[in-house]
Amino acid sequence: MKRAIEQETLQALVETEAAREFRVLRDGEAWRLELRLSSKWLPVRSRREPIRLWRSLTALERFCETVGIKVLTVEL
Repeated sequence: MKRAIEQETLQALVETEAAREFRVLRDGEAWRLELRLSSKWLPVRSRREPIRLWRSLTALERFCETVGIKVLTVEL
């Protein structure tokens, strides 16, 4: 399985501006958030799930606001 970034690490990367590129991808009926580190796109994971999924873009937007993400790309 490919690597993923934990939510706490994501917040630290955003605060230090080490991560600047983010995209949202559809995963079935849900959405997943990925960030670009160097040349690789890595998904965000939670403590319980290998890849964190959101049921709506609105919920994902609220998460991005709390973490400090200001710009992201949505791929349908």
